[in-house]
Amino acid sequence: MPDYDVSEALDTDYYAVFSASGSITDQDRAHWGRARAFIDEALPQMNEYWDRAEYPLHLAKRMGELNLLADGIEVPGLEPMSPLAAGLVNMEISRGDGSLGTIVAVQGGLALRSIAFHGSEAQKERWLGPLARGEELGSFALTEPDHGSDSVSLETTAHREGDHWVLNGEKKWIGNGASGGVTVVWARDDEGNVRGFLIEQDTEGYDAEVITGKGSLRAIHQARIRLTDARIPAENVLPGTKTFKDTSKVLVATRLGVAWSALGHATACYEAAVNYANQRVQFGRPLATFQLVQDRLSQMLAELTSMQLHCVHLAALDARGEMRPTQASMAKYHNTRKARLIASTARDLLGGNGILLENHVVRHMMDIESIHTYEGTESVQALLIGRDVTGVGAFA
Repeated sequence: MPDYDVSEALDTDYYAVFSASGSITDQDRAHWGRARAFIDEALPQMNEYWDRAEYPLHLAKRMGELNLLADGIEVPGLEPMSPLAAGLVNMEISRGDGSLGTIVAVQGGLALRSIAFHGSEAQKERWLGPLARGEELGSFALTEPDHGSDSVSLETTAHREGDHWVLNGEKKWIGNGASGGVTVVWARDDEGNVRGFLIEQDTEGYDAEVITGKGSLRAIHQARIRLTDARIPAENVLPGTKTFKDTSKVLVATRLGVAWSALGHATACYEAAVNYANQRVQFGRPLATFQLVQDRLSQMLAELTSMQLHCVHLAALDARGEMRPTQASMAKYHNTRKARLIASTARDLLGGNGILLENHVVRHMMDIESIHTYEGTESVQALLIGRDVTGVGAFA
């Protein structure tokens, strides 16, 4: 048994962002409640999976059973989620564990959304339900070994041969890319247009290996994929994809989800620090009675409250169809930076106990490093915001 129990949820809401009358509907709160119940079930397992770098696929399927994977996408037969409900689910799952949060981001945020935005009716009928229910796994293959922040320069090719497309190239850091299911592969056609292709992972010429040696998001598998004359039917192209702007439409929609995920991580770290400060005794009294500790907790709470306000305000804009892409960039930029700061402070406040997995903070601290990078690095977000406010692009 651990020496301290720091995982108790405290429902931190200093500005009544979530608890004010009318701020969250009963339906939104029901989605959040299912996510909380799932985390109560899953959290006791996650340190071991993270430590062994094993992917708990049964938990991915369990999230589908609980309708936690759709990320706000309307799927026939499933209760819809508002943007706020989708955010609360993202936040709560990440409060439990970053690898589980990344499953939501990949499965619902990227793979499901690509098909919902750009797929044919037949493709939607085939994939939306199974992906949202966790019956099938989905992945999103954009990033390449030589193209991360400059993914617009992707080199994977798609050549049309009669009733088929033939794909060649490499992808890297692809969540679920070697776990079975379907991958949305982004490639350039013979005219140089960026198109999305649905490739089932047992297709000949699709070879994927799990990336090992990660120090972050260790409980979800990311893959390096090699496409060698992978031949797929012509009907597997996403008809709504013509340019990189279509890819960006998916990325912008999921960027706000990353801000919510950062909020979940930061909440876990802050609440672990509060729990620990009340339990840990030094110099004959609890840490919570020391001025320096209270100052650090106050700083963390102020940052956390700012993160909450960013997320809830943008969810409201998103629900009205008024959220601009650079506003999502600002939320991601702000929240992942603040999450890193809160995690570092919490780790420091826990002292040596802060590096033990049983106290959760170090796992969140390392997983935040991944969300700080994916869906656009800090530098890329800053340049997107900077171009918006100055009218001048500074990407090169």
